[in-house]
Amino acid sequence: MPGENLSRDEARERAALLSVDGYDVSLDVRSALGEGPSGEGTPRTFRSVTTIRFRCAEPGATSFADLIAPSVTAVSLNGRDLDPSEVFDGSRITLEDLAADNELVVDAQCAYSRTGEGLHRFVDPEDGEVYLYTQYEPADSRRVFANFEQPDLKAPFRFEVRAPEEWTVWSNGAGELADGVWRFAETKPISTYITCVVAGPYHYVTDSYSRTFADGTTLEIPLGAMCRKGLAPYFDADDVFLVTKQGLDFFHDHFDYPYPFGKYDQAFVPEYNLGAMENPGMVTFREEFIFRGKVTRASYEGRANVVLHEMAHMWFGDLVTMVWWDDLWLKESFADFMGTFAGVGATRFKDAWITFANRRKAWAYRADQLPSTHPITADIRDLQDAKLNFDGITYAKGASVLKQLVAYVGQDAFLEGARRYFKRHAYGNTRLGDLLAVLEETSGRDMGAWSRSWLQTAGVNSLTPQVLLDAEGRIDELAVVQEAAESHPELRPHRVAVGLYRRTGAGALERFAQAEVDVEGPRTVVAELAGAEAPELVLVNDDDLTYCKTRFDETSLATLRSALGDISDPLARALCWSALWNMTRDALLPARDFVELVLRFAGRESDIGVLQMLHAWANSSLVHYAAPAWRPAGERLVAEGALRELRAAEAGSEQQLAWARFLASVASGSEDLGLLRGLLEGTEKIDGLEVDQELRWTFLEPLAAHGVADESALAAELARDDTASGKRHQVRCLAARPSEAVKAQAWAQVVESDALSNALVEATIAGFTQPSQRELLAPYAEKYFAAIERVWDERSIQIGMDVVRGLFPGLQQSQTTLDATDAWLAAHEGAAPALRRLVLEARDDLARALRGQACDAAAASASSAG
Repeated sequence: MPGENLSRDEARERAALLSVDGYDVSLDVRSALGEGPSGEGTPRTFRSVTTIRFRCAEPGATSFADLIAPSVTAVSLNGRDLDPSEVFDGSRITLEDLAADNELVVDAQCAYSRTGEGLHRFVDPEDGEVYLYTQYEPADSRRVFANFEQPDLKAPFRFEVRAPEEWTVWSNGAGELADGVWRFAETKPISTYITCVVAGPYHYVTDSYSRTFADGTTLEIPLGAMCRKGLAPYFDADDVFLVTKQGLDFFHDHFDYPYPFGKYDQAFVPEYNLGAMENPGMVTFREEFIFRGKVTRASYEGRANVVLHEMAHMWFGDLVTMVWWDDLWLKESFADFMGTFAGVGATRFKDAWITFANRRKAWAYRADQLPSTHPITADIRDLQDAKLNFDGITYAKGASVLKQLVAYVGQDAFLEGARRYFKRHAYGNTRLGDLLAVLEETSGRDMGAWSRSWLQTAGVNSLTPQVLLDAEGRIDELAVVQEAAESHPELRPHRVAVGLYRRTGAGALERFAQAEVDVEGPRTVVAELAGAEAPELVLVNDDDLTYCKTRFDETSLATLRSALGDISDPLARALCWSALWNMTRDALLPARDFVELVLRFAGRESDIGVLQMLHAWANSSLVHYAAPAWRPAGERLVAEGALRELRAAEAGSEQQLAWARFLASVASGSEDLGLLRGLLEGTEKIDGLEVDQELRWTFLEPLAAHGVADESALAAELARDDTASGKRHQVRCLAARPSEAVKAQAWAQVVESDALSNALVEATIAGFTQPSQRELLAPYAEKYFAAIERVWDERSIQIGMDVVRGLFPGLQQSQTTLDATDAWLAAHEGAAPALRRLVLEARDDLARALRGQACDAAAASASSAG
């Protein structure tokens, strides 16, 4: 990987020297069919011929083009043939003595990918059909065609593709087949990483969108949606198109800039590394967004959010693109915010801000407390840095800060700023200052101070209420205390709503007063609430306007312990759950107390997305933060509670399905496992619970992990579901079995071999790391530290990330593991910074788990002493 890196300095130098006028890219993927060449490690290749027309500001200068390919057949610069063995080093093509106007032609043999990077080739085990798609972000288009791989060297692209005659091919522009060649319309000027090719016998559905503007002009957008043929029976394209049209209406209403890229295709593709990718005119998604079984409303909301997120990128990212990956947030933070903003404003998912507060912010809060946290505008030295910065800071914290910005400047000023930004920088590249300039114009506010506090510093603040009552029991003074971590001491300006809650006569806990205030510095008095009746609960980030960790005073915490489920407002309830989870992670609330709250109140949770998040947090509490001595008892309590709620849930409801899945995730005793086995075999029944194929695999994993379902049972299930999805499930379940030989085989398949595709690597790691098998996994801690630098050097960065994150011995929760991690870091100071970052993050999670366990144990000791 180091030879494939590109530094920010190199990119700046090249951008100052070169301007690109256009690309013609010709691919021949007819080699995708049939068996590959013999010989281990021999890649299957396709022909790629690229013509680049570009200008050089300093004739006679030297630069380079990017290409990662097994071999280059020919290179021609301005009609002069160059020797590929002299100018191509495996990742770069040296270009010497450039003219003012240049034409570079590169004829190469590029490799199909099995790791989801570049041109990915997938063979469907169900019917043997072959499917191709590309995925490039941040810098993998160079695996498919020669180019200048950096976001600020935009250019128009023309693609042509030769493919098997029974296939259809799609790209960013509209295409047509003539004389055996698919030729596509030239694109607008775009960056290399958002070009795209999708090819194969995909199931394809069409629709159209029409919009008439105030000036009388009409915009017609052809719509398409596709998936593998094997998934066609499950493909609800109508719902995808519904959300697509609602989103296009919403963004046209608010952006005042017509969708600029012609058609709008959306491809749901196999073995995808990301959630989705915003290629203009040809958006790609992971095919898991096509639901093979019954799912809850939260899954449909999640898919709609991603559809809208990618659509927002057509403006934030594709039309206007960051200069370099430092300002990745200029597209990802905005798209993350806009996905929820449009979801609430345009679709049936009116409660999407609850999901945002509960789920997306949890991702941000975790990332912002890691040692690798960084400002939203990050310091991205090279492409490896860029790859790792597609994280909770860039996405969810950035979106949270934008929500705070909307509260700060007002929605109208914010959207007007966006409109001016698009018109001023269309098809160009921007930096932070370009956005701040338009927001200053539209809001009249000094954006410099806001930016320094929110965009250019790292860390999350905590806001805690202080309530002083007078002799009559009314509020004498209510203040908000702001604190910051010692490592990131910045205290920020927060626009917050402070809500006061008390029980009604009917027992509901409802807000009776609220005040908005600008929190500044360490302590801010909320004068407007002086004289109010004494509250039972104070919520300092009511309505979730800012990005902070919410804390509680003693009265409020006592109220939540006894009456959390009585909070009538679902957003307020979700915010309280999120705050309690942060307290658990920060070792301020014992894990057993959080688990008790979930068991007591989760069954009353009306928002299905919040309920599913509570299930995940309760499970994480047991795995990571519960004192080991109490963990078995906690697991029994949680399993009993899950079974109780499953039986009590309304027949056929999504709550019933959520509790069934949660039971499977915590099942360990003979009763739980016996029920799961009975549900699979048909000897047990829970009224209304349909055990479809996806739920069957969900039940099989814990059975496999506890030795109840053996290899023959898993083979039988694969025969029942002999599909790509079924194969992934089977691989995960096989690796989950409690056997030394099984673990050794799984380890070898992932760490010692590169035969598995990215999807099967992911499935194997998920099965390997079973919390119930800590002792069985203990020997792999030492093996992990011995292997990771070699894996990082030899494998693609995506697989390297999967292995380093997924196989870290985080289940070996002891000082010994912490010391081993520190020893590796001390002995590998020269390792790749991105690799060290991953290990540091894993170390921090482990140290946090140990602090949480100590807190939980101390609570038990105090209870015993009392």
